[in-house]
Amino acid sequence: MTVMRDTVVKALAKVHVQSDENGLIPEYEVLVNLLPVSLLNTFSERMMEAAPPERKDEVEAGLVRAAYECGYHTGCGIITSEIFSDVVMPMVTEDEKDILRGAYAAFTAWGWAKSGIVQLKEAEKMTIRAFDYYEADSGGKGLRGFMLRGLSQAFFDLAYAEPYPDGMDTYLCRQTKGIEVGDSYGEFVVVKK
Repeated sequence: MTVMRDTVVKALAKVHVQSDENGLIPEYEVLVNLLPVSLLNTFSERMMEAAPPERKDEVEAGLVRAAYECGYHTGCGIITSEIFSDVVMPMVTEDEKDILRGAYAAFTAWGWAKSGIVQLKEAEKMTIRAFDYYEADSGGKGLRGFMLRGLSQAFFDLAYAEPYPDGMDTYLCRQTKGIEVGDSYGEFVVVKK
C-alpha cells in the first residue's frame, strides 16, 4: 500500500489545531499562526511593490526564504509528530516518497495548498501541481507562489538531504506556472542546487 491521499486529507482535516499556553501546537511542537491569508498576500505584495526594480529578485528570495525556514522547522515537527505517525506512517511503503505524499496531503487538509506530487525522482527532482495556494489570487505581477516554493524546498530537504537540522539549503524550488498569471494551476519544481 502507498499513501492514500484522500484518507490522509480526511483524517488530518479533522484535527483541531489549538495552541497551548506557550503558543505552541502541542501535536507538532511549533508556534501557532492564525493570521489570515490576505495579510500574508498584502504584506508580500507591498514588499514587492516597494522594491526598486534592481532589488525585486532579492525581495522575492527573502519571501521564499521566510517560508522555507518556517517550513523546514515546522515540517520536521509535522513529519515526526504522533498524528502523522498514526495517520500517514502505516501507509508508507516507499519511505521518503510516501512521506512527501503524506506531507502534500497535509498541505491540502490544512488549507495551505490544494497540491500534490506529479513527478518525483528520488533525491533529484520533484514537480508539484497546485490548484489553489496562498498567493493564487494575490493580484501581483508575475509568479507569486512564495510560500509553496519555500515549503516544497523545505520538505524535499527534509526527505533527501542530511538529517534535520543539517540538511538545509540542499535543494531549490522554482515556480514554472501560476494561477496568479492565468494558468489553470501552479507548478513548482524542486531540484538540487
